[in-house]
Amino acid sequence: MKIGILQTGHAPDEVKGDLGDYSDMFTRLLGGHGFDFITYNVVDGEFPDDPQAADGWLITGSKHGAYEDHPWIPPLEDLIRAIRDAGKPLIGVCFGHQIIAQALGGKVEKFAGGWAVGATEYAFEDGMLTLNAWHQDQVTQLPEGAKVLASNAFCANAALAIGDTILTIQPHPEFGAALLDGLITHRAPGVVPADQIAAAREKLGTSLDSDRFAQRMAAFFKRTATQ
Repeated sequence: MKIGILQTGHAPDEVKGDLGDYSDMFTRLLGGHGFDFITYNVVDGEFPDDPQAADGWLITGSKHGAYEDHPWIPPLEDLIRAIRDAGKPLIGVCFGHQIIAQALGGKVEKFAGGWAVGATEYAFEDGMLTLNAWHQDQVTQLPEGAKVLASNAFCANAALAIGDTILTIQPHPEFGAALLDGLITHRAPGVVPADQIAAAREKLGTSLDSDRFAQRMAAFFKRTATQ
């Protein structure tokens, strides 16, 4: 099964040498499930010809806001709708979660409550999961047909199912401690409040449920692709 990764941002240059780009983090996260991967750097204007270029699709995180004026955002929203109409499985993470919701009629805003940074607990229907968060923007209005799969007191719409073929999540199952440490060091100062930076750094050793959510992602791709 070929998974097309739609990369909407790039990892900090300071961590790429050791960790690779965001697409590399997802290929590691989903390794061992029999997938092949192809990456399209949509943030740089590189797009697939159509939804048939892959069996399933994944949209990464980004430093950009879904509501910002960038030339690659409207064609990405068109592609999201085309993927949905083609019945291809689609997963969105962080910015991916937000841009999918926006493209399908929801609303994304810079959250007045501030940032979520570092190891964070989310209540799913089948229990609690701890994943690394890195966001201020949130989905504040759901697209039609969306079902909330996870939430916490800070983020009401932390994971969504939209129809039978779309799964989205606000936190980052692909972010381990090393990447989060890089973001704290190179992107947080002057952007994230200092007390949250310190708290996130203290939680770098927290046990995460990334592998559990990766299993869910892999199962979703395989199940949805065969429907």
